[in-house]
Amino acid sequence: MKISSVRCHLLSCPLAEPLRLPFPGGERVIAKRDAMVIRVTSANGLTGYAPGPAEESARNTILAVIAPFLEGRELADPDALRVHFQEGPGRDAELMRLYCAVEIGLFDLLGKARRTPASEFLGGRVRDRIRIYASAGYHSAPEHFAEEAYSLSRAGFRAYKMRAGMGPERDGQAAELIRRSAGPGFDLMVDAEAWWKIGARLYPRTSVDRLMAELGAMGVTWVDEPLRPDDHQAYRSLRERDLAPIAAGQDEPDDFRLLDLLFNDGVDYLQMNIVTQAGYWAARRILPEVAHAGLRFAFHGCSNPLEVAAAVQLGVCWPEMVAEWLEYPCHSFGGKSRAMTFQLAEEMLTQPLEIVDGSLMAPRGVGLGVQVNEKIFERYPWIPGRASYFQMADAGEHRI
Repeated sequence: MKISSVRCHLLSCPLAEPLRLPFPGGERVIAKRDAMVIRVTSANGLTGYAPGPAEESARNTILAVIAPFLEGRELADPDALRVHFQEGPGRDAELMRLYCAVEIGLFDLLGKARRTPASEFLGGRVRDRIRIYASAGYHSAPEHFAEEAYSLSRAGFRAYKMRAGMGPERDGQAAELIRRSAGPGFDLMVDAEAWWKIGARLYPRTSVDRLMAELGAMGVTWVDEPLRPDDHQAYRSLRERDLAPIAAGQDEPDDFRLLDLLFNDGVDYLQMNIVTQAGYWAARRILPEVAHAGLRFAFHGCSNPLEVAAAVQLGVCWPEMVAEWLEYPCHSFGGKSRAMTFQLAEEMLTQPLEIVDGSLMAPRGVGLGVQVNEKIFERYPWIPGRASYFQMADAGEHRI
């Protein structure tokens, strides 16, 4: 089967009015939600899809370097094509990461050609589902977090991630209110990157340690990135104190740094974004090491249903004791979160993903098991510019 074309569709879903989310020292402004869908077609008319980083620079690089490399080549073994790319342009680490995002589309295309799920090329399924946690709002009042978690628990979710950053006391209060509203059987994750990423003055190390201990006493499933990602020794020291389970990894630049975090005993849960951190290729090298260390793996950063569909194909190739969690954007399930409004995501697939008792069922169809609704390509044209940014009270603007 010959690859005939590789195309990138950058998409934007503007908000009617910019959403302003205050936090101590400033506010986060969200103007739109973005996505990239990569479309790989074969000479015999089949189409494979992959999620990609929603950036113009990424699209330009894919079209300038990766598309010319793939177009005209035979797709029999994605691993073999990747080796050839590594011997050429793939010597550049950033190019390799982008190639691995496109490669997800090759697995989708190959699965459709051979009429089998992509998981069968990734190790073979050992189960049919994976636990998910609802990924929802940002920088909210404790009462809003509690209301949102309760609403999602009623909708069938069994776990929820709150994004901290409102100050140590309010973060602790939010976690306590969530515990009361959703109940003790409801898993709670706390995303703590705001403790160091938005305003370092907000969370001195003494506050971090105290808050970690409070959250640990509440039985949180993990605290996500409580420290700067470049200080693995600090992660190890914090974990040795056994205050609360720690998750991290999504900000590591490559799999070598991911493994360093793992081998330095810095985490209980190693996290990874398969769209931005070298895709299936890197994850398939990381997961055996996670299993060998007796730790857990969690797919991080899924922001739309296509990313979720790509992650679950690999997740179900490992038992729950290894690949335990997958981040699930709650807007894809109709969750009510003012920060995650994303109509484009609601329309991205022709059929919704299936959730049963707090777990995502791996699609049973061929390839990734989903079909992209190509009407979104015209309905949501790209709007240049950043989707959101942090506006600090005394330090100007910090775009993300």
